[in-house]
Amino acid sequence: MDTIFFWASKLFWLVFSPGSLLVWLIVGSWLLSLSRWQKLGRRLLNVTALITLLLAYFPIGNWLAYPLEQRFAPSPAMTDSPDGIVLLGGSFSLRLSENRQQIHLNENSERLLTFLELAHRHPDARLVFTGGSGSPTYQQVREADLARELLLNQGLAEERLMFERESRNTYENARNTSAMITHAPDENWLLVTSAYHMPRSFGVFCRQGWKLTPYPVDYQTLYGELFSIELGFVAHLTGLELALREWIGLLAYRLSGKTNRLVPGPGDDCSI
Repeated sequence: MDTIFFWASKLFWLVFSPGSLLVWLIVGSWLLSLSRWQKLGRRLLNVTALITLLLAYFPIGNWLAYPLEQRFAPSPAMTDSPDGIVLLGGSFSLRLSENRQQIHLNENSERLLTFLELAHRHPDARLVFTGGSGSPTYQQVREADLARELLLNQGLAEERLMFERESRNTYENARNTSAMITHAPDENWLLVTSAYHMPRSFGVFCRQGWKLTPYPVDYQTLYGELFSIELGFVAHLTGLELALREWIGLLAYRLSGKTNRLVPGPGDDCSI
């Protein structure tokens, strides 16, 4: 069932991502304009032009990502050092790293930088990296393998580190890590991931019966600056895809029972 869910999510996004839908609209308008339904083709082209114009000037993705990023407080105050820190994968460019034979990070590298900073700040904390490959067709290199090399090169002691390399999505991150780590109910563990991704990540770990303290990083939106109008089609489309993917993921995880709420948040009951 997990494999079916994984493949279904990838196929759905391949067809219905905002970028893909925009391509379908353009191609559909063109094909209709060549047929006897030219009037319908012109109408569809008008709709496509309007959507393109809105995406060019308005940061719709930021509007969708903002409530997710505000769900948890940044840099939570801690009276005691954490017993452990869990970092979700997503910071490495797998194909580029293999092709160039050196580690390459992507736009989510703040996750990894924060993890390193926390690891040095709390030298007694256990450290866990969870992440394999999220590509259905590319499993030759796993994020955990690259993370091991990078973290050891940054001076972290190998006996502090644990790596989970089989997970392909957030649900498998939580399931595999929860099964791998022995932790007491009174232990305080931190969960590090991007702020927009934190509600789903926190909810999945909660559903596994493990309530970690969220430590969101890698913010995409500016506080109090959601309504700026500027030309930036590519950036706006990228932001929309990121935010919409997260909302669809939240809905899919809730409907499939992988989380207890649509948008998990502070104070949630993590009992199974």
